[in-house]
Amino acid sequence: MKKYAVIVAGGAGTRMKTDLPKQFLMLGKLPVLMHTVEKFHNYDTSLEIIIVLPEYQIDFWEQLCNQHKFSIKHHVIRGGKTRSHSVQNGLQLVEDDSLVAVHDGVRPLVTKEVIAESYTFAKNKGSAIAAIPLKDSIRKFEGGTTISKNRNDYVLIQTPQTFSSSLLKQAYDQTEPSENFTDDASVFEALHGKVTLIIGDYKNIKITTPEDLIIAQALLVK
Repeated sequence: MKKYAVIVAGGAGTRMKTDLPKQFLMLGKLPVLMHTVEKFHNYDTSLEIIIVLPEYQIDFWEQLCNQHKFSIKHHVIRGGKTRSHSVQNGLQLVEDDSLVAVHDGVRPLVTKEVIAESYTFAKNKGSAIAAIPLKDSIRKFEGGTTISKNRNDYVLIQTPQTFSSSLLKQAYDQTEPSENFTDDASVFEALHGKVTLIIGDYKNIKITTPEDLIIAQALLVK
C-alpha cells in the first residue's frame, strides 16, 4: 500500500517565548521541522510527505529550504483555523486505499521503529496510535478538591497516528472539525468507535517550551 505522512506544523511559538514559530527554531544545524521530515524520509524514501503550514509561514519555510539546501521532496499545503481543519486539508493530497501517518511537526525525535510499527499496525488494524505509560502519580480536580487516580488506567498520546486513509477520510468527512478534537484518534474514534494503540517512545517529545528544546538538543547528539 502507498504510504503518506501528513506533518502538521501550525505552532506560533507563544509558549516558547519567541517570535519565531517553534517548528522553525534551530535544533543542531537544522530547523526542528526539517529533522522531522528527515525521520520519515529516512524510514522510506518513497514515502509521500505533506507538510501543512499556516499560509503566512509558507514563504518563510521555502526560504529556509533554500538557505539550508533542504532537498527532500515534499508537498506544502495551507492549514486551517484548527488542527482538524489543517489535517483535513492535508488529506486532500492523500489517495484512498493507502496508509497515512499524521505527525506533529515539532516531534523531531520520532524513531524509525515507531514509524514502521505504526504503518504495520494501521495496515492490519485500520489505526495505530503511539502512546506511552505514565511515570508520575496523577490526581483529578473534582468537587473543589483533588482525587488520586490510578496511573495504570491512563496513557499519554503521541504521534504518529497512522490510519487506513479511506477510514480516516471517512471520519473527517462525517465528523465536523472542532476544537474539541485534539488529535486524529479522537476524530477517527467518533465515527469508527475504536483505535489501536502501539508503544511509543519517551524520547519522542513534543517541543513546546524552552526546556523541551534543551532536552531535544541533548537527545539529538546521543
